[in-house]
Amino acid sequence: MTLVDVLEALLFVADGPVALDDLAHACDAKKIEVEASLSELGSRMAASGPLQLVRIAGGYQVCTKPECADAITRFLKPQRQRLTRSALEVLAIVAYRQPITTGEIEKIRGVQSDYALRSLVEKDLIYEVDRMATPGRPILYGTTDQFLHIFSLNDLDELPPIQGEPVVEEVGA
Repeated sequence: MTLVDVLEALLFVADGPVALDDLAHACDAKKIEVEASLSELGSRMAASGPLQLVRIAGGYQVCTKPECADAITRFLKPQRQRLTRSALEVLAIVAYRQPITTGEIEKIRGVQSDYALRSLVEKDLIYEVDRMATPGRPILYGTTDQFLHIFSLNDLDELPPIQGEPVVEEVGA
């Protein structure tokens, strides 16, 4: 069995994105070999069949191609879980300003945000990163890998720039 086959099997049984280091360790292979095999697997899947290899949330995952979405939706009949406008606002603030406290979020929004924060924690979109070393030790929130996965981001650097904020480009040496 080839490394490509073993990687395909590992990604098939994984319940989420798998980091390159974890794949290399499981296969007892060098990262460069795993990367080359992942590239081969991705090309093979792209050429035919209903599955594709994607890089998401800091790892690799096998998922269905977009062309299958309608049939899969009819088959699974998923319940849509919409976020309220306030939850989306809080999520955006956390994503761009993390780590951030409830007080800082409420200062930005101008309204209480406890319910939205609890809802986002329950949906595993944000989590308690740490506690601030100040009186009362307020919770610092950050986004989860589930957030990256749902919004199809590999990492937070892929978030679009906030409108109105200047884009700072680094000047190379």
